[in-house]
Amino acid sequence: MLLDGGGTRRSVSPLAPPGVYAPQEDTELLAGALYDEPVPPGADVLDVGTGSGALAVGAARRGCRVTAVDVSRRAVCAARLNALRAGVPVRVRRGDLFAPVRGEAFDLILANPPYVPAPRGGSPAPRGAARAWDAGDDGRLVLDRICGEAPELLRPGGVLLLVQSALSDPGLTVGRLRAAGTKAAVIRRRRIAFGPVVRGRERWLRERGLLSGTEDMEELVVIRAELPV
Repeated sequence: MLLDGGGTRRSVSPLAPPGVYAPQEDTELLAGALYDEPVPPGADVLDVGTGSGALAVGAARRGCRVTAVDVSRRAVCAARLNALRAGVPVRVRRGDLFAPVRGEAFDLILANPPYVPAPRGGSPAPRGAARAWDAGDDGRLVLDRICGEAPELLRPGGVLLLVQSALSDPGLTVGRLRAAGTKAAVIRRRRIAFGPVVRGRERWLRERGLLSGTEDMEELVVIRAELPV
């Protein structure tokens, strides 16, 4: 569920070729937070880890100047294609997290990073499609980088909207964003059935204590962090 140019909700189906993260419940939850955020036309928006570009297109439909970044070549191509299909301008860059936009400043940053805890956290960084969800043995491989780096790219009064799983400690994210000088809080929650990734490592998650013996659903949250004026 994304946005049209007038800010109303509309259903779209972005293309997500193999190896590119397709919009799912976390994308929809973050899109809802974007819909509620009072972003004026012409605002500079960064969608980091854009995947198919669904959120970037949603922001561009509101008249924002949008930059989308992803480390995956396939995702970069998909985001460009989906922006073209939607008829909206989106500047798409390939690179590691904030590296392609270092030195720039934004009014709004959107982030749907990998956040699922993964076994073998000491192994080399995830490759291929797994880069979209595997995030080390505590799920914070990318989250901690965002907490440390995103506030530096926000203008005064700028906002970061970030979605993650309760499996990767939203309280720690809020605390680290506050320590970085922002006013941060969880603003949305949604419980969903386990997806294939969580189901595939459910036993390991329970052994780690990240899932209790009775939990049969995953909670997603959106965190909003605002840099004071």
